[in-house]
Amino acid sequence: MRKKRDRPFRKKESLALKESEPFLGYTAEPSGEAQQREEGDQARYPELNLEIALILLAKLPMCLILLAIKMHPEYKMIIAANRDEYYDRASAPAHFWEQAPVLLAGRDMKAGGTWLGITRQGRLGMVTNYRDPASVKQHAPSRGRLLTRFLLAKLKPLDFLREVKQEGDQYNGLNLIVGDENQLYWFSNRNGDPLALGTGLYGLSNHLLDTPWPKVSRAKNLMAQLLAGREILSPDPLFKSLQDRSVPPDKALPHTGVDLEWERLLSPIFISSPNYGTRSSTVLLIDQQDRVTFVERTFNGSPKPTSSVMHEFKLG
Repeated sequence: MRKKRDRPFRKKESLALKESEPFLGYTAEPSGEAQQREEGDQARYPELNLEIALILLAKLPMCLILLAIKMHPEYKMIIAANRDEYYDRASAPAHFWEQAPVLLAGRDMKAGGTWLGITRQGRLGMVTNYRDPASVKQHAPSRGRLLTRFLLAKLKPLDFLREVKQEGDQYNGLNLIVGDENQLYWFSNRNGDPLALGTGLYGLSNHLLDTPWPKVSRAKNLMAQLLAGREILSPDPLFKSLQDRSVPPDKALPHTGVDLEWERLLSPIFISSPNYGTRSSTVLLIDQQDRVTFVERTFNGSPKPTSSVMHEFKLG
C-alpha cells in the first residue's frame, strides 16, 4: 500500500478530507450540484419540516449494529447490522475495492466512503450517525470517508480515535467502532474518550452505545436468544432478526428531534417506507481460527432482497 494512504493521520494534518477532493477514485458533488440536490430533496418532500430537511443534508447509513464479542464457542466476533438510507442514493454492494484490494466493504457512490468494512489483515470498522437534527453542520466532512481512512491506514486504533477526538467538532454526530479481530473500540464525538469493548453483547443505533431505544433492546434480545445454547450458528437466523418490523408503542419511542411520524417510521429494526428504508443487512462472522464469513443482502423498498453477496477468507 502506498505511503500516501496514511498521510492524513500525521499529527499536524487534518483527518477531514475536503468534499471536493478525489477519494480513491471518487469525487463528491461540487457545491453547486450538491445545492441543487438538496433543493431537489426539499421539493420532493414538501411535507417535511425543517428538522427533517436537516436530516436530508446529513444522510449517513448504518442505523443498527449488533456486536457479540466472545459470546459463542465457535466465533470470537459476530456482527449483524442494518444500513438505512434513501432508496435513490446510489451505493455498491460489499466487494473488494479495485483501488484498495485488501478492503472488503460496501460503498456509498455519492461520497465514496463506507459504513462497514474489514481488511484481509483483520482491520475492522463500522460507523453510524448520531441523530441530532438541531446540531447538523451542512458542510461537515463525510463520516463514511473517515471510516474508510481508518480501514486503509496503519495507525493503531486508539491513536486514530484520539486524533478523531481532537478534530471531532468538524464532523456531525457520529459513532465509530474500530479495531481488529481481537479488540474493538467505540468512540462518539458526543461522549468523550474511546472505550475498549470486552466480552459481551452490544447494540448501537443513532445515539450512544447501548442506549435502550426499543429497536436496540429488541435486537439485542433477539440475538441473545440465538446465542443461548446454540453451538452451530449460521447467518440465516441473524438475517431473520434483522428483518424484524415490530413497531413499539408511541410512549416507548425516543425523542430525537424529529416529529412523531418519523420517530415511528425509524423505530423498527427493519425500516420500510416509500422513499427511505433498510438498504442492506450484513452478517459478519469471525471464528476462532480467524476465518471470516461476510454476507450482505441488499434491499430497495421490498422485504425480499434484490441481491446477495458472500465472501469467505482467512485473515493473515
